[in-house]
Amino acid sequence: MDIAKRSNRNPLLKPADLKPAIPGMEITCLLNPGVFKLHGKTWLVLRVAERPKQIEGKISFPIYNEAGKIEVLSFDKDDPELDASDPRVIKYKGQNYLTTLSYLRLVYSDDDVTFHEDPEYPPIFGKGFLESFGIEDCRVSTMEDGFYLTFTEVSPVAVGVGLIITKDFKTYERKGMIFPPHNKDCAIFEEKINGMYYALHRPSSPELGGNYIWIAQSPDRIHWGNHKCIAVTREDKWDSARVGAGAAPIKTSEGWLEIYHGADHNHRYCLGALLLDLNDPSKVLARSAEPIMEPVAAYEKTGFFGNVVFTNGHYVDGDTIKLFYGASDEVICSAEFSITAILNSLK
Repeated sequence: MDIAKRSNRNPLLKPADLKPAIPGMEITCLLNPGVFKLHGKTWLVLRVAERPKQIEGKISFPIYNEAGKIEVLSFDKDDPELDASDPRVIKYKGQNYLTTLSYLRLVYSDDDVTFHEDPEYPPIFGKGFLESFGIEDCRVSTMEDGFYLTFTEVSPVAVGVGLIITKDFKTYERKGMIFPPHNKDCAIFEEKINGMYYALHRPSSPELGGNYIWIAQSPDRIHWGNHKCIAVTREDKWDSARVGAGAAPIKTSEGWLEIYHGADHNHRYCLGALLLDLNDPSKVLARSAEPIMEPVAAYEKTGFFGNVVFTNGHYVDGDTIKLFYGASDEVICSAEFSITAILNSLK
C-alpha cells in the first residue's frame, strides 16, 4: 500500500550534479539527507560518498589515516584474501573496509526541487579516529536552542552515533559519540516530554536480539539512559531483517508519528509508520502492517545498491509531510505524505 506522492522531478540530485570535495575522488553516491529550514529555505544535509576512479582489476577506496589525512588503499580484485561480494563493504585479511568515504554536505532550495550550494556553508568531514571511515546519514532535530545533528561515526573499531550542535551551520560544537557501538539511526524528539528529552536509536546485537528500534531518555541530550526496545523485526514481513528510525518523530493529536525504514532478508528497504503515545513514547499504539512506501520507481529499483527507499529527513507543513529520501543508495528524491492518510492506514 504505497501512499507516497512522489515528485515528478525525481531524482532531484544525482552524483554528477555535484563536484567532488576530496581531491582526486569521484562522487559515487548521494544518500539519505537530513532536512532543516533556515532563512526561509529548505536545506538538505546530504551524505556524499566518494572514492577514487576505479581501475580495471583493482578495488580502491579512501580512509583517514592516523595523521587525519586521506589515504587511498588499493587491492587486487583477484586476491584470494579479498571478499568484495558487497558493493558497500569489503573484507581484507579479516578487516572490514568501506568502499567509499562519506561526509556531510549542505545544499539549499527555494522550491524543494532545484538545489544549490553556498560556499559559506562548507562540508562537514569526519574528525578523529572514530570517524576515520567517514560520517553518514545525518538527522537534524530543530530545537529551541539550535540544531542537533545526530549521525553515524564509522571507524575500524566501531559504528556509533555522534552529535554536533549548531545554531547557524557555520560553527559547530562536536560532542563526540553519544550512543556507543554498535549503534545508528538516532533521531532526537524535537521537544521535551514531561521534562525529559527522548531519542530513538538502533543498537545491533548479532547474538541475542537483532536490529531493532529502541528509545532512550536524557536530561541534557548528551547522556542517555532508561533504554527500552519498542519495535522488533517481524518474520515473513517487509521488515523482517532490520528496522530503524527515520527523522525526528512528528507530534500529532493521536500520538508521535515516526516514519521508519524496514528491510527484508533480500535487503529491500521500505518505509512504514509507528504511532507512539504522546506522554510515554515508549508505548507503541500502532504500526504499519504494510509499507507506506516501497521501491517501485525505476530510480528506486536500480542504482549503486538497488531496491532501496531510505529517509532520515522531512519537514511538516500542515497535514503534509515533505519527505526527502535516498533511492537505491545513489540519488536524492522527494515525496509527500498526508499525515491523516498515514494515521488512517494505521487503524
